[in-house]
Amino acid sequence: MKKQKQNKYLLKSREIIVIGFIGLLILYSSYTDKLAYGQDPTLRYGPGVPPSVRTINDRCLRYLVNTQLADGSWQASRNGAGITGICVMAFMASGEDPDYGPYAENIRKALRNIITTQNPKSGFLQGSGHGSMYHHGFAMLALSEAYGAVSDDLLWKDSGTPESRRRTIGEALELAVRCALTAQEKNPWGAWRYTLTARDADTTVAGTVLMGIFGARNAGIEVPNEAIEKALNFFQTCTSRGGGVSYMPSRSHGDSITRSAIATLVYAIGKRKDTQEYKATAEFIKRRLDYNVSGGYMFYTLYYMAQALFQSDFEAWQTWNLSTIERLQKLQRGDGSFNSNYGRAYGTGMAVLTLALNYRLLPIYER
Repeated sequence: MKKQKQNKYLLKSREIIVIGFIGLLILYSSYTDKLAYGQDPTLRYGPGVPPSVRTINDRCLRYLVNTQLADGSWQASRNGAGITGICVMAFMASGEDPDYGPYAENIRKALRNIITTQNPKSGFLQGSGHGSMYHHGFAMLALSEAYGAVSDDLLWKDSGTPESRRRTIGEALELAVRCALTAQEKNPWGAWRYTLTARDADTTVAGTVLMGIFGARNAGIEVPNEAIEKALNFFQTCTSRGGGVSYMPSRSHGDSITRSAIATLVYAIGKRKDTQEYKATAEFIKRRLDYNVSGGYMFYTLYYMAQALFQSDFEAWQTWNLSTIERLQKLQRGDGSFNSNYGRAYGTGMAVLTLALNYRLLPIYER
């Protein structure tokens, strides 16, 4: 009798444990959902794209369609694979089907240009014009966004490209990542500058290349953790307590909102939000929401500010986004383009990407 009673209590205890465990699983699931998607669903999916953004975007894309060259690239003062890559991402940012949508052939032509002008030995994405690691980084990011979204069969169908020059998007991306990692291994700072053989490094080039590597890793390309760590350590070396970020380790930190935005973004994507450096740079850019971005690097700054604010402070991004939409409405030319020191294709593509977070579609922009 006593044994039966003990068994009864034991069963009851087990029931309580099982029920409690199930409850914890439910709570954990709810908690991780909030971590993954944010407590406000608009953070991930958006409340709807503002009509003004759609108007700016559509006019930009019409301009890019009308000005794309026969070889798939665009004319620019320093044209190369990076500008072609920026235009590819612009076409993909609003969610049109990259294989069968209205811009499918523009995307395919541009990707074919990036791939066929890639150095087959080094993997350098140089394009048909000016080549630098800036171009390599943006082109690598474009390939990572296209990988898995654009059909390789359709990419080369009826293109007339010799088999010897064809490469899948995945093959081109892997080659590009290997190129970037090889350059990093040879660099004493564990980062990048303009050339593959550079012995120095700066935070603007390094940020562009690192975002390309993050995009590739997002797409499933294997990237050693040590490579990411070395690059992020370089950024931490260049970050001051006040959130200023120097161009190079040996220079003063100055007051560059662009560099602080780049650092905020790479810290966030690189999962270093718990560091003092991330908190400092995030606060640095938040205090400068009203900063009047102008000059030759305006679109570069707007592009990185959009992503950095979205990653670090959603409410700050909302405020900044509204003022930026108004500003871009005034700056857009009659033909839908935006002028810049690097040509209209660059300015127009970067304007689209500055507003791309309103669509929440390109994987690299997810929080």
